Amino acid sequence: EVQLVESGGDLVEPGESLRLSCAASGFRFSDYAMYWVRQAPGKGLEWVSCIRYSCGRTYYADTVKGRFTISRDNAKNTVYLQMNSLKVEDTAVYYCAKSSLAACISPDFMKPQDDRGQGTQVTVSS
Repeated sequence: EVQLVESGGDLVEPGESLRLSCAASGFRFSDYAMYWVRQAPGKGLEWVSCIRYSCGRTYYADTVKGRFTISRDNAKNTVYLQMNSLKVEDTAVYYCAKSSLAACISPDFMKPQDDRGQGTQVTVSS
């Protein structure tokens, strides 16, 4: 059974940083691309970032490019999202998800049926 457990969400002020973690189990972590999505209050899911199976290539939504960094540690079965220069509009529940593909090939790498974690709340407010 696939399990994804996010952590690291918090209440921070604009301009501050957070690092989210997602611990994965129940599948061969190093074989799959992983990605983050978020859902702001009253809005739909928004894709944030993706990293291919063997690290290396990463991809970002324009809204977070230059501020967020995705990474993974295949030895620890963990994917991370370093979020810098946080803005009020980054407030959302952040979910990590397991792609069915090894690479972040748009649009197929992200499907509604992909396994996701329970999410972690990030609130950016002054």
